[in-house]
Amino acid sequence: MNSKISNQDKKDWENFLLKKEKLPNKDKKNKDEKSKKIKILDLHGYSLDEANKVVDSFVKRSYDDKINKLIVVTGKGIHSDNEKNPYVSKDLGILKYSIPEFLKNNSELMSIISNIEEASIEDGGSGAFYIYLKKNNFKE
Repeated sequence: MNSKISNQDKKDWENFLLKKEKLPNKDKKNKDEKSKKIKILDLHGYSLDEANKVVDSFVKRSYDDKINKLIVVTGKGIHSDNEKNPYVSKDLGILKYSIPEFLKNNSELMSIISNIEEASIEDGGSGAFYIYLKKNNFKE
């Protein structure tokens, strides 16, 4: 590192101090992002019918509570009994496929959902997904 400071750098520093310009606070921005409301629902152990009912009420309640983002953990279905039953679809019976399909086919829920996408690895990866809710402008 060069220990000599140029005259131009000194002038720039003096001008900066005279203007009393504020630098953006990166920590505040990150804090604001973290303050977004997030709720998590874990569906391990639920049957398909139970999970659909729980998700339906969870999404509606979260929207009423002005939650921005939901994380729904379904698991990957590797311990599912569907593998043993030849009369049940190996894919469509598993919650990780069925719950997003249930949501997409429910027009009431989709009216308050802006997006559904697979979760990042730290939130469960392919065993979870995000539901982003539309902004609730309803005033109480």
